[in-house]
Amino acid sequence: MASLRDIETRIGSTKKTSQITKAMQMVSASKLTRAEQNAKAFVPYMEKIEEVVEAIASATKDSGHPMLTSRPVKKTAYIVVTSDRGLVGGYNSNILRAVTKKIAERHASKDEVEIIAIGRKGYEFFNRLEYNVVDSVIGVSDHPQFSEVKDLAKRAVGMFTDGNVDEVYLYYNHFISAISNEATERQLLPLTDLSTASAASAYEFEPSADVILETLLPQYAETLIYGAVLDGKASEHASSMTAMQTATDNATELIDDLTLLFNRARQAAITQEITEIVGGVAALE
Repeated sequence: MASLRDIETRIGSTKKTSQITKAMQMVSASKLTRAEQNAKAFVPYMEKIEEVVEAIASATKDSGHPMLTSRPVKKTAYIVVTSDRGLVGGYNSNILRAVTKKIAERHASKDEVEIIAIGRKGYEFFNRLEYNVVDSVIGVSDHPQFSEVKDLAKRAVGMFTDGNVDEVYLYYNHFISAISNEATERQLLPLTDLSTASAASAYEFEPSADVILETLLPQYAETLIYGAVLDGKASEHASSMTAMQTATDNATELIDDLTLLFNRARQAAITQEITEIVGGVAALE
């Protein structure tokens, strides 16, 4: 059995740990509030630009724009959104597991895959597995601005339009609630999931629908990437808050167990001392 001093030391260190995890939980909760607001505020813009793109695509069905045209797939790019730090529960492992599973299903060789990593954890993970990481952004702020991912988004779109890759998939954790998020896949390019049922007559195009489409489609794809980063950040802060709350609860439970053990050990020590005193008195009689 551990000595009283050892138990007392463990209780003290566990209390300090619980104070740290409690503080980290509060910080994550504060960040989550703003991140959730940012993600939700961006949704109406995404929905509107998608509506406009669908209307233009409906008016230019035969435009043959490369971003709307499927082609034989020889190489695929995966944009993977992860965090830069740990202590976020299963946030990173869930998305990385989903990506690697799909890659294994779709591809016979790593040569058919190119990785674009947003976040240090994803960058390090795919480098360690010797995937071809062609682009990355590390150190995205807790409340990202479009300027932080703009250049990467343009390069990702350029890889497709230049023919370097034939498909681009986007992977991120979709924020559902403070205690729930979902690893999500979205085909970014080609944009084959656009609905063409929108009424193009609701818009007048100047100078022409084709010219507008040429400018708007890359912006739309870049918008989807930025929206995924915002969504992912909200999920990241929620996962961090939940992980730190669990750690705090576990520390509290451990402190209770150690305190009980300490009290039992102290009681045993006192009993032992009383027994020795009684035994000594009896020996003197």
